[in-house]
Amino acid sequence: MDQERELTELSGSVDAVIYKNEENGYTVLRLRNENDELVTVVGTIPFAAPGETLLASGQWSTHSVHGRQFKAEFAQRLMPTDEAAIFSYLASGTIRGIGPATASLIVQKFGKRSLDVLENEPQSLASIKGISILKANQMCKSFRQQVGVRRLMEFICSFELRPILAMRLYQYHGDKALELLRENPYILAASHIGGSFYEADRLALDMGLEEQNRSRINAAVLFELRHNLGNGHCFIPREKLTAVTAELIRVEPELVEESIDELIESGLLHYEEIAGQRACYLPELYEAETDTARRLAQLCRGGFREVIDLEALIGRLEESQHIRYAQMQRQTLALALENQVVVLTGGPGTGKTTSIRAILAMFDQLGIRSLLTAPTGRAAKRMTELTGREAATVHRLLGAKFDEDGEHVVFTKNEDQRLECDAVILDECSMVDLPLMDALLKALPPSCRLILVGDADQLPSVGPGNVFSAIIRSGVVPTVRLTEIFRQNEGSRIVRNAHMINKGQHPDFSENTGDFFRLRRMQAGSTVDTVVELCAVRLPGKMHIPPEEIQVLSPTRKGELGTVSLNKRLQEALNPAVKEKREKSFGDAVFREGDRVMQIRNNYDILWHNEDNTNVGMGIYNGDIGRILQIEPAEEYLIVDFDGRIAQYGFDALPELEHAWAMTVHKAQGSEYRAVILALAAGAPMLMTRDVLYTAVTRAKELLILVGDDAVADRMVDNFRPSKRYCALRVRLRAACGV
Repeated sequence: MDQERELTELSGSVDAVIYKNEENGYTVLRLRNENDELVTVVGTIPFAAPGETLLASGQWSTHSVHGRQFKAEFAQRLMPTDEAAIFSYLASGTIRGIGPATASLIVQKFGKRSLDVLENEPQSLASIKGISILKANQMCKSFRQQVGVRRLMEFICSFELRPILAMRLYQYHGDKALELLRENPYILAASHIGGSFYEADRLALDMGLEEQNRSRINAAVLFELRHNLGNGHCFIPREKLTAVTAELIRVEPELVEESIDELIESGLLHYEEIAGQRACYLPELYEAETDTARRLAQLCRGGFREVIDLEALIGRLEESQHIRYAQMQRQTLALALENQVVVLTGGPGTGKTTSIRAILAMFDQLGIRSLLTAPTGRAAKRMTELTGREAATVHRLLGAKFDEDGEHVVFTKNEDQRLECDAVILDECSMVDLPLMDALLKALPPSCRLILVGDADQLPSVGPGNVFSAIIRSGVVPTVRLTEIFRQNEGSRIVRNAHMINKGQHPDFSENTGDFFRLRRMQAGSTVDTVVELCAVRLPGKMHIPPEEIQVLSPTRKGELGTVSLNKRLQEALNPAVKEKREKSFGDAVFREGDRVMQIRNNYDILWHNEDNTNVGMGIYNGDIGRILQIEPAEEYLIVDFDGRIAQYGFDALPELEHAWAMTVHKAQGSEYRAVILALAAGAPMLMTRDVLYTAVTRAKELLILVGDDAVADRMVDNFRPSKRYCALRVRLRAACGV
């Protein structure tokens, strides 16, 4: 080994932890070495705490600001054994519920046995005055969890993997996590854990797995299928699956073919020739696709032939609603009355909301019990505001929760316990993926009506399938296309430009009036400055639009005009650090009291309550927006208010939150905001598309300001990339209907 790379050993006891990053485990600490000197140690040393013994290998270096320090490449840690060190460890606050006073009582009572008691004897701990059995159990649980996570994290870090993976593994698998990981390293790449296949594969190979091992190739095949669900594909053609898997793990295609055959035989992969493709499915996606087609076909065959004077009914509705329905809206009412399933689609300003209100009023007149639902919390809230009727997310409507393993979603409403209603109206249907549509159809009573509403030209669902488009293109479901822009919307430049974009025409930038403005900025830095000024000064001051009613959008997360960078600048301007506001650093982000945040994955287990505790529920969902009310560093939790649903997050759940002054266009789909600022700069062609621009513009209710280079918007209009997804729902639906 090169002399410069020889590692030096350093040992001592941890005196103080100066800095720790809980996301990646990076730590700066003071170590008292064997010569009783205090030295600075930096490196990946997760959960380091005062009092423990550290045996580190690394190199000495001199930092330009912080001086001489030891960079630890490997670290072995031993729990403290003498009473003074145990007290330092417990008094540091590393264990939830134990501070200096409680630490003193524990060490006085149990001495060198204190940590053993904490791990195994909650009853003994409860013998200390002031510690109830409930509190003792909580302390012991916190200690055992920390020990378990630490062992797991040390194992993960020894292979130079991200420590956050250890936290997620322990969250889902508990004390069995390390054993399960040793048995199958590929559990790291599960969606709920968040590791990449490359990380899992590297771990497997480093642990001694052969490159051509069948279990490795099988894992790679299944990974490609699961990974491509996120690209919208329900299946992958066999030849493509073979090629991408062989390239992924650098093995011969023949070995992949053998693995595919083995997976088909074992039932872990479904193979079928359909729509001209040799389709390879994950079994659950095959079942969802075939089941959705079958149930929709049943609805298409259903119908209602009651003798009702429709003209008289519409007349009564118009009188009660103080409105005159257009011809297409009258046609919608007729179809909704006669058919069990109807599709209603149209762009902005074409009357979808008026049509929903009309259908709802008609159903009310006829005594038809209706439920309103939408894919996201914000879309459901908007539906409630527009109709005056309570709407729920599809997940909440169906009672979504995690199964006992905490890995998969199950629904309490299903074919065994159906929804109690006569009709379901589903808005923003373009956002609904195949598994969610399948779950909703299973929960419908046999004679229930289903009204599917959405804009087919918006972005498709993030999940697998292009369900709304496939249903429309099948030609077998009664469909109304609203195309006429109503008079009250004709003056809206947002509506006019949105329709121009949708037709492939460049937006009209010739005037800055009405509700659509563009501020031309040619440099990313000046674009960011303008966005921040609009949010913090100009819109609140000149147009009386408060910052909480402004949403900044960007097509991308990365770069100077990406949401990550924008959120940091917007936080500085809209919620700067002050002494009175507590904050919590996590990774590269700083969460602060008053911050606007967004939930970025469905969590069905979070308990929430309203302000006066008269209503409680479970579940905060992907895309829900909230504000941090309170941060408690000592107790390691924060409280977030999601539009009146108040939820508590432990610090271990922080990966589920991110700042939300700026968000991607994809995340904003299904929502509507009083004012939208769209930050534009050149980006990856797959993100800078016509449907992304169209979706962004149609998120604005009263004001749209496009900041950046006009030419970028024009290129997005010209970049028309219709979503091409491997999905056979249209073919199956037509076949099920005998077409």
